[in-house]
Amino acid sequence: MTPPIAFIDLAAQRRRIAREIDAAIAKVLDHGIFISGPEVAAFEAKLAAFCGARFAVACGNGTDALQLALMANGVGRGDAVIVPDFTFTATAEAVALVGGTPVFVDVQAADFNIDVGQLEAGLRAAKDGGLTPRALIAVDLFGLAADYEALNAFCDANGLLLIADAAQSFGAASRGRKVGTLAPITTTSFFPAKPLGCYGDGGAILTDDADLVAILKSLRVHGQGTDKYDNVRVGVNSRLDTIQAAILMCKLDVFADEIEARQAVAAGYTQALANHVVTPTVPDDAVSVWAQYTVRIPGGRRNEVAAKLKMAGVPTAIYYPKPLHHQTAYRHFPAVGSLAISERLSEEVLSLPMHPYLEGATQERIVTAVIDAA
Repeated sequence: MTPPIAFIDLAAQRRRIAREIDAAIAKVLDHGIFISGPEVAAFEAKLAAFCGARFAVACGNGTDALQLALMANGVGRGDAVIVPDFTFTATAEAVALVGGTPVFVDVQAADFNIDVGQLEAGLRAAKDGGLTPRALIAVDLFGLAADYEALNAFCDANGLLLIADAAQSFGAASRGRKVGTLAPITTTSFFPAKPLGCYGDGGAILTDDADLVAILKSLRVHGQGTDKYDNVRVGVNSRLDTIQAAILMCKLDVFADEIEARQAVAAGYTQALANHVVTPTVPDDAVSVWAQYTVRIPGGRRNEVAAKLKMAGVPTAIYYPKPLHHQTAYRHFPAVGSLAISERLSEEVLSLPMHPYLEGATQERIVTAVIDAA
């Protein structure tokens, strides 16, 4: 019987580093400091060193990381934050949770990332709506960093805070610099399916700003001051569990190897499928971490192709079937222009199995099934 194909094979990674992870967890169980244990600070230092940022502040999840970054910079009611329309809801959700207003702009079809050419219109829409433009959140969708050179220039010229939502791109690079150093603030997620994922929820904020770090560390523990009963600001409860920090340190040890393996898997897909579906592209001066390998199926055939692949035993996923401005919770927020690219992508995208442990024979099965279905 042909073995089933895993969309993301966490079990294969587990087999590789099971001994290290078991020992790390056992150490935490032995010392018993399950919240804010020594492994958390050690992981923060290791995470920052990996990408070259000065500081990392761990927290409960990637959505909290975004919310904490906005809170630490005083974004709130009456403030506008420009966000891409084609992304997961957490990007806009964090803005709404702090009382701000997300302003949706379109993305580029070539790389799925925010369209720099739409930012001026987003700024005008915010001002026309009586809002104060405060920030821009760029999302590195599917593992490829956005154009931070252009984004930093735009934000500097307009007095906006730039936040890189790197929930899918930690480990990627652009123009010789790693994600975590491309924007003043970078947030990421350690959801299990992410390229660097834990065995539960987790997130982090990366920055070079020591003053910001002090505020973030206060905010993540109820706004504490000198101790937990001295609350100097209204905060939240968002801490990375000690066990998850211990697990993540083990995974960081093999992460560079896994990123290289992802390049090989992506290259195999692109070489085999480029004449059959619309394959993703990566600039010569960039490295994607390939959180997803997402192809496009034009002509209204995406769902048909997905159904054929399912019949062939190939799992797929659609990220994302509906742009944010069409979702019930976000329909009343400002949207710039027709958002035609976001709408088209939501009808065409299809993600194939992608992980560092995808074996050649299994990938051949997937490729053959895609060619037959397309």
